[in-house]
Amino acid sequence: MGVFTIIATYIAAAIGTLVIGLAFKWFDRKVTAMVQWRKGPPWYQPVADVLKLLYKETLLPSTARRTGFLFAPAVGLAATALAAAILWSALLRPESGFVGDIIVIVYLLMLPPIMTIFGAIASGSPHAAVGASREMKLILSYELPLILALLVGVIHSGWSLQPWRSAAGVTPLYSISGVIAMLVAIVAMQAKLGQVPFDAAEAECEIMSGVYVEYSGTPLAIIYLGRAMLLAVMPLLLITVLWGGLVATPLGIAAFIGKYVLLVVLVTLIRNTNPRLRIDQAMKFFWMGVAPLGIAAVVLAVLGANWAIKWL
Repeated sequence: MGVFTIIATYIAAAIGTLVIGLAFKWFDRKVTAMVQWRKGPPWYQPVADVLKLLYKETLLPSTARRTGFLFAPAVGLAATALAAAILWSALLRPESGFVGDIIVIVYLLMLPPIMTIFGAIASGSPHAAVGASREMKLILSYELPLILALLVGVIHSGWSLQPWRSAAGVTPLYSISGVIAMLVAIVAMQAKLGQVPFDAAEAECEIMSGVYVEYSGTPLAIIYLGRAMLLAVMPLLLITVLWGGLVATPLGIAAFIGKYVLLVVLVTLIRNTNPRLRIDQAMKFFWMGVAPLGIAAVVLAVLGANWAIKWL
């Protein structure tokens, strides 16, 4: 691809993913309202929330390191947008990818939580520092299971690090290792999104929004947009690597949309039916429960690949 095509793809993917993310934000809140027997917000509420934040004044704490505090949300948003561009490009134009796509995507998707930690520490707030500590422990907990789950997709696609190989007729989910990997990935996705029961870093009732406590105005709007975009990117990653990707037929597109919506509904239902875990409980849950499941999925996938047993 030429430079212009790359830039156009990045911009289109970023805008498209942002629109999808804001739509899913509304969908998440609407499903939450239905669970709680409420009416819920109108469809334009996420956009109204962003515009309201953009209109408000940006307040800087006297203890904050200005550059890092303001720079962190923008880096997190840019990293998520770039990951979205790579994923959509892999789905829509497989020939445009490059070796090692999954590695790059995993790296980019680690930047938003790392930037959250960076911004929280730069704020100089003790509440934000507690939230940053919890976020660091969460990253150390869920990243390994997520990588193990994605590794199952890599094994099923013939040890290819290019996501479109999974989209080209290979569906790891239709195997024992694939089912386990998808379950592991969904739980890890819940933690990466900072949703209940893994929202200890934010925990409004404990540490007053934790990592975001000192943000306001435009930086808080950027954080909101980044989280909305991440809500759109994570299900896309799971579908691309573990669930067959996108098939360019009317039925394939309908199936892709159904998978997308189903994963978002699962995230919302998990958020509304579970209590918040303490950070030590979350770490034990991932290290003692989810990670061993991920290892088992990888072992089964390797055995299935070596012995040509597709259902493994």
